[in-house]
Amino acid sequence: MNALAGTSRNFRLASRLLGLDSKLEKSLLIPFREIKVECTIPKDDGTLVSYVGFRIQHDNARGPMKGGIRYHPEVDPDEVNALAQLMTWKTAVANIPYGGAKGGIGCSPRDLSKSELERLTRVFTQKIHDLIGIHTDVPAPDMGTNAQTMAWILDEYSKFHGHSPAVVTGKPIDLGGSLGREAATGRGVVYATEALLAEYWKAVKGLTFIIQGFGNVGSWVARLIHERGGKVIAVSDVTGAVKNQNGIDIPQLLKHKETTGSLTGFSGGDSLDPSELLVHECDVLVPCALGGVLNRENAAHVKAKFIIEAANHPTDPEADEILSKKGVIILPDIYANAGGVTVSYFEWVQNIQGFMWDEDKVNKELKRYMTQAFHNIKTMCQTHHCNLRMGAFTLGVNRVARATLLRGWEA
Repeated sequence: MNALAGTSRNFRLASRLLGLDSKLEKSLLIPFREIKVECTIPKDDGTLVSYVGFRIQHDNARGPMKGGIRYHPEVDPDEVNALAQLMTWKTAVANIPYGGAKGGIGCSPRDLSKSELERLTRVFTQKIHDLIGIHTDVPAPDMGTNAQTMAWILDEYSKFHGHSPAVVTGKPIDLGGSLGREAATGRGVVYATEALLAEYWKAVKGLTFIIQGFGNVGSWVARLIHERGGKVIAVSDVTGAVKNQNGIDIPQLLKHKETTGSLTGFSGGDSLDPSELLVHECDVLVPCALGGVLNRENAAHVKAKFIIEAANHPTDPEADEILSKKGVIILPDIYANAGGVTVSYFEWVQNIQGFMWDEDKVNKELKRYMTQAFHNIKTMCQTHHCNLRMGAFTLGVNRVARATLLRGWEA
């Protein structure tokens, strides 16, 4: 089941639990605006090449729309649509005043030079500049884009609208980016994990963790768990997997990856078949990489007691059912990885005020938001007698539905 079908299914289940009016339910699913633009740029060799760019703006009942821009060869309108919808529910779960959006350009960033990427980003911005804005739609980085991409969008947008640092988030610090943004998603995952474990009278210290994916999110999760006395016993990424039953020395592994670019050949652990990783014995499993990694083939063999969905959509619905029957507790992606968008919100707030925070304040506020959201989800679980995924979805959908009704959606 693809991301769109999965998200729509969760939305429908949540709206049944909430008893939403069928007309309202239908109107909540329909995107506010879908933008498709043709971006033609000269390549470095002088030939012209054309790429298709999208921006889907899903809902703005609770505030300006928010969501990433990805550069990827398979930017498919259906997928972008699902991700825009997911952002609407995610921002509502985190209780930040945004709606959902998502965008992208169908290209392979690896095959483009830096100057080609800059031209492409500027042309895309020229085509959509009057449809995004500080109080309209605030883009952010996603797969294949980064702080530099945001700097180009900011510069191009500012040519039309004057200096507007709050039009994108995930910017370089020198252009109004927030301290703590780099680690935000991973740090949010750890705060979410601590809130969940506290419900079971447990703490990170002394538990065993397995982390799939060692990019930005996975490496920060590993680092922070290690600092808190948790034992990370296995880690994997595209280059391979490494395990050590007594706990991997994460700072050493980070150094090893920095110097060699790979996890293989690390002296502080043994290599492991990456496919074994998800079904290896541990207390907490944290998938930080791709969607759909837990499916009906492997779900029955998972030995973890808790699964923290740091990736988007790592558990497909069939696996969800199998794991629930086994009594595995799953902390859903829509909440677990909301640290990134929460600190994006802090960045936007700082830019609007023209007043920047220190990193301690960013982290303290992030912890407050993540902990509060967890308690709100638990309340929904008790009200509707449902699991954490449905607790999070009912919380998000209910907030958007209430805002929509208060605005007078039928008028």
